[in-house]
Amino acid sequence: MGISTHVLDTSSGRPAIGVSVTLERRSDAGSWRPVAETTTDDDGRAADLIDATEVSAGLYRLVFDVAGYAEMEDRPFFPSITLTFRVADPAEHYHVPLLLSPFGYTTYRGS
Repeated sequence: MGISTHVLDTSSGRPAIGVSVTLERRSDAGSWRPVAETTTDDDGRAADLIDATEVSAGLYRLVFDVAGYAEMEDRPFFPSITLTFRVADPAEHYHVPLLLSPFGYTTYRGS
């Protein structure tokens, strides 16, 4: 199970290929530390950023480098997008999609 994401470019109607994604976990001291880094594949996915055995309850965040996304025709208004979420039950799968456009974004808890 673990944690995964999927980035879709709503301005083109296609997966966002090659978006750099960093998964960070908040420590008990309050600082953030990277636990995984990848880029989205040909389907816009970053599947299983970390395995379920490595997930523990707490705060996580996904950081998307939108400025480095080559297909964005205009300079993106949000060059970096950070989504912070809480893992309550490490046994569950956490899928956090990002719907991306040059001037906005939407997210939700997926399945």
